[in-house]
Amino acid sequence: MSKSLADMRREYTRDGLSENQAPDEPFALFRRWFDDAVKTEQLPVEPNAMTLATVDAEGRPHCRVLLLKGVDERGFTFFTNYESAKGQQLAVRPFAAMTFFWPALERQVRIEGRVERVTPEESDAYFQVRPLGSRIGAWASPQSRVIRGRGELEELLDETRRRFLDVAPHCPPHWGGYRLLPERIEFWQGRESRLHDRLNYRLVDDAWVRERLAP
Repeated sequence: MSKSLADMRREYTRDGLSENQAPDEPFALFRRWFDDAVKTEQLPVEPNAMTLATVDAEGRPHCRVLLLKGVDERGFTFFTNYESAKGQQLAVRPFAAMTFFWPALERQVRIEGRVERVTPEESDAYFQVRPLGSRIGAWASPQSRVIRGRGELEELLDETRRRFLDVAPHCPPHWGGYRLLPERIEFWQGRESRLHDRLNYRLVDDAWVRERLAP
């Protein structure tokens, strides 16, 4: 390792986040920051990439990166195989946390709350706009299960392609969307000397309470 981990750091000096820049509810600020990320972050960074954390039946946390596919006043939507590891974990403990990090903007957003499945109609509507290869893959892959090797996956893919040779693949019953219903959203703006700005929104009796957290 050419450089000590203890010496790896950068100063955050790009921007700040004050209370007069923040609305009373968090969704408008999230959309503003997300739009900034779309304009600023350069490929291969995906602005809608997030880390999703779930907990299994034994209370052990699990994290992975996936893509946000919808946001409105109800919450934040993503899609996956319901029989995957994360799907099984959410079935037992329907709570999750997601984190967005936009390094070019020196910003981070943390979201926590309960998770519910979206309606079958919402899942099907999104499934139909996915590329054909992704739709085929949703049917072919037994997500999170142990397989013999890449060859087995290729065999499953070939079988699925033949199955849908003359008909468009519809949304599988084991695949669909989840919506995280936020109870807490924290906006983090990097600042000099690690004295970062942290504005936290908490949902209390159906109203958002905004507060500043020490860095």
